[in-house]
Amino acid sequence: MSFEWKGIFPAVITPFTVDDQLDLDMFAINLQAQMSAGVDGIILGGTLGEASVLTIAEKERLVKFTIELTAGKLPVLLNIAEGSTHEAQQQAAKAKQWGANGLMLLPPMRYKTDHRETVTYFKNVAASTELPIILYNNPIDYKTEITPDMFEELAASNNIQAVKESTRDVSNVTRMLNRFGKRFAILCGVDTIAMEELLMGADGWVAGLVNAFPRETVAIYRLVKARKIKEAREIFQWFLPLLELDIHPKLVQYIKLAATQAGIGSEWVRAPRLSLIGEERRNILKIINDGIASRPILPDYLNL
Repeated sequence: MSFEWKGIFPAVITPFTVDDQLDLDMFAINLQAQMSAGVDGIILGGTLGEASVLTIAEKERLVKFTIELTAGKLPVLLNIAEGSTHEAQQQAAKAKQWGANGLMLLPPMRYKTDHRETVTYFKNVAASTELPIILYNNPIDYKTEITPDMFEELAASNNIQAVKESTRDVSNVTRMLNRFGKRFAILCGVDTIAMEELLMGADGWVAGLVNAFPRETVAIYRLVKARKIKEAREIFQWFLPLLELDIHPKLVQYIKLAATQAGIGSEWVRAPRLSLIGEERRNILKIINDGIASRPILPDYLNL
């Protein structure tokens, strides 16, 4: 499948049952909600998907299940976050074998690579597969920044096509556009600055709170691209307290709880994460329920 790196690409949660099994029934409910809202692709096994605690067999089930459910209507991408080049190449090969349409690729985990090591890692993984790749640039959480100078060298790898821009520096969108034009598609990876980055020229948004509020997320993107800025801003202003759940170490628990309250998720997480309790749970529930109670009426954003 050929596809464009633009629009809304949910980094989907992985629903579990209370006894720690994949909850594919609930996963189907969430995927259907994403598709009905008008998203443009699905990313499996990211941070929100709890990739670090999924088995290879579970990743295979998720990929194949998603491909079957989406029936070719959306590209299905698998995230790769490995500690070694060999393991990343093996995972890329498996993703291709399972039918994935693309990859999201992080720098090596657990070891902070320098410039030469980072570029070599990405080039070697890209050379091992024909799948298109979006690089995940998140130095805040993963400590390795993919700098413009690195992208200069990576431009020779044709299947490295996009970046999930999570540096939290909005000016990085302009910096990349000034230096590379349209060579790399830019998708915002931080919910709280998504509208700003879209206004500055980002092509899309790898979203988190979309797991609970898919229609509002897609509406903001479509309205911005239609230059209906006032309408988009009003929705974004409502959304911001919820979007801030995406920039906390417990974003998985928070967003899963939001999806549960919205009726399209379950709050069960896999250890060592634990579901929320006590005052913390009450505080997060208040943010979520206040947002649900004041949910805006959306325009006909799918027909702009």
